[in-house]
Amino acid sequence: MTDYLVAALYKFTPLDDFEAMREPLKAFCQARDVRGSLLLASEGINGTICGPEAGVREVLAHLRSDPRLSDLNHKESWSHRHVYKRIKVRLKQEIVRLAVDGIDPNEIVGTYVKPEDWNALIEDPEVVVIDTRNDYEYAFGTFERAVNPETQAFREFPEWVDQSEDLRKKPKVAMFCTGGIRCEKATAWMLKHGFEEVFHLEGGILNYLEKVPEDKSLWKGECFVFDDRISVDHKLAPKWGSWIPDEAKHVINEDTDYAGE
Repeated sequence: MTDYLVAALYKFTPLDDFEAMREPLKAFCQARDVRGSLLLASEGINGTICGPEAGVREVLAHLRSDPRLSDLNHKESWSHRHVYKRIKVRLKQEIVRLAVDGIDPNEIVGTYVKPEDWNALIEDPEVVVIDTRNDYEYAFGTFERAVNPETQAFREFPEWVDQSEDLRKKPKVAMFCTGGIRCEKATAWMLKHGFEEVFHLEGGILNYLEKVPEDKSLWKGECFVFDDRISVDHKLAPKWGSWIPDEAKHVINEDTDYAGE
């Protein structure tokens, strides 16, 4: 049985010609039976693709052949079948929508924490641990001690921070999301709004599940993903909706624009 490679990717970098990139990129993917959801904006690229290993690696190499994307970040997992029905390449105002002007992770961003160092940070009683994902993602699984902002969309996050008095009662904030992209914007926003010690999990939950052994893990449950796998377990194996919490049933099978996040 042929395994399919799933690659979650993103990069914040100025792409002034992002509109012109759309059709050639879509055609390049289609020619290699690579499917998925990619978002292009003037601030960069975000998405998840799936296909035969050779095809996915060709797409990644093609993207990295652009000097602006030469250090494109991606994370891998595997599936016994395609996790998308087709390839979509969409043009957006933001590759992850915070709906706040002037936030550029290339200008300012929180301190990256490697998966191997994450446990020690979030076990520190002086740290507030924040799950920057949405409530239906939180329902599938999260880290011990994580605060649930109970948002339905990432753009609600700044308002939640403004209304949360508890966040300023401890000196440090540790944040995480699925692949890392939401935290890049969220930490940038928080640093611009008076928070001084802001940390985030490098590569997100997917990187943590890959790097940290399950017997040493502080992750509880499954990790929601925006494709047909629905969620993955600690070994990054697809769960295909074998269990869906009530809080998430309204988003399953929706045509989301989150792509890789």
